[in-house]
Amino acid sequence: MIHELALVDPVARVAADAVIGPWCLVGPDVEIGSGTVLESHVVIKGPTRIGCNNRIYQFSSLGESTPDQKYRNEPTTLVIGDHNIIREGVTMHRGTVQDRGETRVGDHNLFMAYVHVGHDSVVGNHTVLVNNTALAGHVQVGDWVTLSGYTLVHQYCKIGSHSFSGMGTAIGKDVPAFVTVSGSPAEAKTVNIEGMRRRGFDRHSMSCVRRAFKILYKQGLTLDAAQQLLQPLGQECAEVALLLQSLQNSQRGIVR
Repeated sequence: MIHELALVDPVARVAADAVIGPWCLVGPDVEIGSGTVLESHVVIKGPTRIGCNNRIYQFSSLGESTPDQKYRNEPTTLVIGDHNIIREGVTMHRGTVQDRGETRVGDHNLFMAYVHVGHDSVVGNHTVLVNNTALAGHVQVGDWVTLSGYTLVHQYCKIGSHSFSGMGTAIGKDVPAFVTVSGSPAEAKTVNIEGMRRRGFDRHSMSCVRRAFKILYKQGLTLDAAQQLLQPLGQECAEVALLLQSLQNSQRGIVR
Protein backbone atom coordinates (compact mmCIF):
# COMPACT_ATOMS: atom_id res chain seq x y z
CA MET A 1 0.00 0.00 0.00
CA ILE A 2 3.08 2.25 -0.07
CA HIS A 3 3.83 3.54 -3.56
CA GLU A 4 7.32 2.80 -4.86
CA LEU A 5 7.92 6.52 -5.36
CA ALA A 6 7.06 7.40 -1.74
CA LEU A 7 9.79 7.98 0.86
CA VAL A 8 8.77 6.45 4.20
CA ASP A 9 11.25 6.34 7.04
CA PRO A 10 11.80 2.73 8.15
CA VAL A 11 10.93 3.56 11.77
CA ALA A 12 7.64 5.28 10.90
CA ARG A 13 4.63 3.25 12.06
CA VAL A 14 2.22 2.89 9.16
CA ALA A 15 -0.85 0.65 9.39
CA ALA A 16 -0.84 -2.25 6.94
CA ASP A 17 -3.92 -0.95 5.11
CA ALA A 18 -2.92 2.73 5.03
CA VAL A 19 -2.22 4.09 1.54
CA ILE A 20 0.85 6.23 0.88
CA GLY A 21 0.74 7.74 -2.60
CA PRO A 22 3.63 8.69 -4.89
CA TRP A 23 6.11 11.40 -3.91
CA CYS A 24 4.93 11.47 -0.30
CA LEU A 25 7.49 11.97 2.47
CA VAL A 26 6.84 10.34 5.85
CA GLY A 27 9.50 10.96 8.46
CA PRO A 28 10.49 9.18 11.65
CA ASP A 29 8.30 9.63 14.74
CA VAL A 30 5.21 9.47 12.54
CA GLU A 31 2.29 7.11 13.19
CA ILE A 32 -0.44 6.64 10.55
CA GLY A 33 -3.57 4.68 11.45
CA SER A 34 -5.68 2.14 9.63
CA GLY A 35 -7.51 3.25 6.50
CA THR A 36 -5.78 6.60 6.20
CA VAL A 37 -4.92 7.67 2.65
CA LEU A 38 -2.17 10.07 1.56
CA GLU A 39 -2.92 10.97 -2.04
CA SER A 40 0.45 12.23 -3.31
CA HIS A 41 3.10 14.88 -2.55
CA VAL A 42 2.14 14.91 1.15
CA VAL A 43 4.85 15.72 3.72
CA ILE A 44 4.45 14.46 7.28
CA LYS A 45 7.11 15.09 9.89
CA GLY A 46 7.06 14.16 13.54
CA PRO A 47 6.41 13.55 16.25
CA THR A 48 2.97 13.26 14.61
CA ARG A 49 0.15 10.78 15.25
CA ILE A 50 -2.61 10.43 12.66
CA GLY A 51 -5.63 8.26 13.41
CA CYS A 52 -7.83 6.09 11.24
CA ASN A 53 -9.71 6.71 7.99
CA ASN A 54 -8.33 10.15 7.24
CA ARG A 55 -7.88 11.36 3.65
CA ILE A 56 -5.02 13.79 3.05
CA TYR A 57 -4.65 15.47 -0.30
CA GLN A 58 -1.64 16.61 -2.27
CA PHE A 59 0.84 19.26 -1.13
CA SER A 60 -0.33 19.23 2.48
CA SER A 61 2.37 19.60 5.15
CA LEU A 62 1.61 18.13 8.56
CA GLY A 63 3.79 18.08 11.67
CA GLU A 64 6.35 20.65 10.59
CA SER A 65 8.03 22.64 13.35
CA THR A 66 6.51 25.99 14.18
CA PRO A 67 8.02 29.30 12.98
CA ASP A 68 7.48 30.67 16.51
CA GLN A 69 10.81 32.32 17.29
CA LYS A 70 10.84 30.84 20.81
CA TYR A 71 10.91 27.32 19.38
CA ARG A 72 14.23 25.55 19.94
CA ASN A 73 13.63 22.13 18.35
CA GLU A 74 11.91 20.65 21.38
CA PRO A 75 10.10 17.33 20.67
CA THR A 76 6.56 18.71 20.48
CA THR A 77 3.71 16.90 18.74
CA LEU A 78 0.79 17.04 16.32
CA VAL A 79 -2.13 14.69 16.99
CA ILE A 80 -4.90 14.16 14.42
CA GLY A 81 -7.96 12.02 15.14
CA ASP A 82 -10.14 9.93 12.84
CA HIS A 83 -12.27 10.50 9.72
CA ASN A 84 -10.82 13.88 8.80
CA ILE A 85 -10.61 15.25 5.25
CA ILE A 86 -7.56 17.42 4.70
CA ARG A 87 -7.62 19.01 1.27
CA GLU A 88 -4.86 20.44 -0.90
CA GLY A 89 -2.10 22.57 0.59
CA VAL A 90 -3.19 22.41 4.24
CA THR A 91 -0.51 23.13 6.86
CA MET A 92 -0.56 22.05 10.51
CA HIS A 93 2.34 22.81 12.84
CA ARG A 94 3.43 21.04 16.00
CA GLY A 95 3.15 22.70 19.41
CA THR A 96 5.59 24.60 21.61
CA VAL A 97 6.80 23.93 25.14
CA GLN A 98 5.61 27.40 26.14
CA ASP A 99 2.04 26.12 25.88
CA ARG A 100 0.52 22.64 25.41
CA GLY A 101 3.46 21.17 23.56
CA GLU A 102 0.85 19.71 21.25
CA THR A 103 -1.40 20.76 18.39
CA ARG A 104 -4.55 18.62 18.36
CA VAL A 105 -7.27 17.96 15.79
CA GLY A 106 -10.35 15.88 16.63
CA ASP A 107 -12.60 13.74 14.43
CA HIS A 108 -14.83 14.23 11.38
CA ASN A 109 -13.41 17.60 10.37
CA LEU A 110 -13.12 19.11 6.90
CA PHE A 111 -10.11 21.31 6.19
CA MET A 112 -10.48 22.82 2.73
CA ALA A 113 -7.61 23.97 0.53
CA TYR A 114 -4.81 26.07 2.03
CA VAL A 115 -6.13 26.09 5.60
CA HIS A 116 -3.50 26.69 8.28
CA VAL A 117 -3.62 25.35 11.86
CA GLY A 118 -1.00 27.07 13.98
CA HIS A 119 1.05 25.68 16.86
CA ASP A 120 -0.70 24.62 20.07
CA SER A 121 -4.14 25.06 18.52
CA VAL A 122 -6.99 22.69 19.37
CA VAL A 123 -9.72 21.90 16.84
CA GLY A 124 -12.73 19.91 18.03
CA ASN A 125 -15.02 17.59 16.06
CA HIS A 126 -17.29 18.08 13.04
CA THR A 127 -15.82 21.45 12.10
CA VAL A 128 -15.53 22.94 8.61
CA LEU A 129 -12.64 25.30 7.89
CA VAL A 130 -13.15 26.71 4.41
CA ASN A 131 -10.40 27.65 1.94
CA ASN A 132 -7.58 29.89 3.20
CA THR A 133 -8.83 30.06 6.78
CA ALA A 134 -5.88 30.54 9.15
CA LEU A 135 -5.64 29.84 12.87
CA ALA A 136 -2.75 31.55 14.63
CA GLY A 137 -1.04 29.83 17.54
CA HIS A 138 -2.91 28.78 20.69
CA VAL A 139 -6.39 28.99 19.11
CA GLN A 140 -9.22 26.77 20.40
CA VAL A 141 -12.09 25.81 18.07
CA GLY A 142 -15.12 24.04 19.51
CA ASP A 143 -17.29 21.32 17.94
CA TRP A 144 -19.50 21.95 14.89
CA VAL A 145 -17.87 25.30 14.07
CA THR A 146 -17.87 26.60 10.49
CA LEU A 147 -15.26 29.21 9.54
CA SER A 148 -15.91 30.55 6.05
CA GLY A 149 -13.22 31.27 3.48
CA TYR A 150 -10.37 33.63 4.39
CA THR A 151 -11.34 33.77 8.06
CA LEU A 152 -8.36 34.86 10.19
CA VAL A 153 -8.21 34.01 13.89
CA HIS A 154 -5.85 35.84 16.24
CA GLN A 155 -3.69 33.87 18.63
CA TYR A 156 -5.27 32.70 21.91
CA CYS A 157 -8.82 33.21 20.63
CA LYS A 158 -11.53 30.68 21.52
CA ILE A 159 -14.24 29.89 19.01
CA GLY A 160 -17.35 28.49 20.73
CA SER A 161 -19.17 25.37 19.54
CA HIS A 162 -21.79 25.74 16.78
CA SER A 163 -20.58 29.24 15.88
CA PHE A 164 -20.15 30.53 12.33
CA SER A 165 -17.99 33.15 10.64
CA GLY A 166 -18.73 34.93 7.38
CA MET A 167 -16.28 35.13 4.50
CA GLY A 168 -13.20 37.23 5.18
CA THR A 169 -13.86 37.62 8.91
CA ALA A 170 -10.99 38.81 11.11
CA ILE A 171 -11.50 37.42 14.62
CA GLY A 172 -9.51 39.12 17.38
CA LYS A 173 -11.64 38.18 20.39
CA ASP A 174 -13.47 35.10 21.59
CA VAL A 175 -16.65 34.00 19.79
CA PRO A 176 -19.42 32.64 22.04
CA ALA A 177 -21.15 29.38 21.21
CA PHE A 178 -23.94 29.55 18.59
CA VAL A 179 -23.02 33.09 17.50
CA THR A 180 -22.53 34.18 13.88
CA VAL A 181 -19.82 36.79 13.33
CA SER A 182 -18.57 38.65 10.28
CA GLY A 183 -16.52 41.67 9.31
CA SER A 184 -13.02 42.99 9.92
CA PRO A 185 -12.82 43.31 12.85
CA ALA A 186 -15.47 40.70 13.57
CA GLU A 187 -18.84 41.75 14.93
CA ALA A 188 -21.62 39.54 16.30
CA LYS A 189 -24.55 39.48 13.88
CA THR A 190 -27.06 36.85 14.90
CA VAL A 191 -27.53 33.26 16.09
CA ASN A 192 -26.38 30.40 13.85
CA ILE A 193 -29.96 29.20 13.44
CA GLU A 194 -29.34 27.49 10.11
CA GLY A 195 -26.57 25.43 11.65
CA MET A 196 -28.83 24.51 14.56
CA ARG A 197 -31.59 23.42 12.16
CA ARG A 198 -29.22 21.23 10.19
CA ARG A 199 -28.09 19.51 13.39
CA GLY A 200 -31.61 18.79 14.57
CA PHE A 201 -32.02 21.24 17.45
CA ASP A 202 -35.67 21.67 18.40
CA ARG A 203 -37.64 24.92 18.36
CA HIS A 204 -37.39 25.37 22.12
CA SER A 205 -33.59 25.22 22.03
CA MET A 206 -33.40 27.68 19.14
CA SER A 207 -35.83 30.04 20.87
CA CYS A 208 -33.78 29.97 24.07
CA VAL A 209 -30.55 30.72 22.23
CA ARG A 210 -32.25 33.63 20.43
CA ARG A 211 -33.37 35.03 23.79
CA ALA A 212 -29.85 34.62 25.16
CA PHE A 213 -28.39 36.45 22.16
CA LYS A 214 -30.73 39.40 22.73
CA ILE A 215 -29.76 39.61 26.38
CA LEU A 216 -26.07 39.43 25.53
CA TYR A 217 -26.02 41.78 22.55
CA LYS A 218 -29.18 43.88 22.31
CA GLN A 219 -29.82 45.30 25.77
CA GLY A 220 -26.64 47.36 26.27
CA LEU A 221 -25.58 45.33 29.29
CA THR A 222 -22.09 44.72 30.55
CA LEU A 223 -20.85 41.17 30.10
CA ASP A 224 -21.16 40.47 33.83
CA ALA A 225 -24.72 41.79 33.96
CA ALA A 226 -25.70 39.77 30.88
CA GLN A 227 -24.28 36.59 32.41
CA GLN A 228 -26.31 37.15 35.56
CA LEU A 229 -29.50 37.41 33.51
CA LEU A 230 -28.59 34.34 31.51
CA GLN A 231 -28.08 32.08 34.52
CA PRO A 232 -31.77 31.11 35.00
CA LEU A 233 -32.18 30.50 31.27
CA GLY A 234 -29.07 28.33 31.28
CA GLN A 235 -30.56 26.15 34.02
CA GLU A 236 -33.52 25.22 31.81
CA CYS A 237 -31.76 25.05 28.44
CA ALA A 238 -28.57 23.05 27.79
CA GLU A 239 -27.71 25.17 24.74
CA VAL A 240 -27.77 28.40 26.75
CA ALA A 241 -25.66 26.65 29.41
CA LEU A 242 -23.11 25.90 26.66
CA LEU A 243 -23.17 29.54 25.58
CA LEU A 244 -22.67 30.63 29.19
CA GLN A 245 -19.74 28.26 29.55
CA SER A 246 -18.08 29.82 26.50
CA LEU A 247 -18.52 33.27 28.08
CA GLN A 248 -17.03 32.10 31.37
CA ASN A 249 -14.05 30.51 29.61
CA SER A 250 -13.25 33.69 27.70
CA GLN A 251 -9.95 35.37 28.51
CA ARG A 252 -9.59 37.82 25.62
CA GLY A 253 -13.11 39.20 25.89
CA ILE A 254 -15.86 38.36 23.42
CA VAL A 255 -16.72 39.69 19.97
CA ARG A 256 -19.48 42.29 20.48
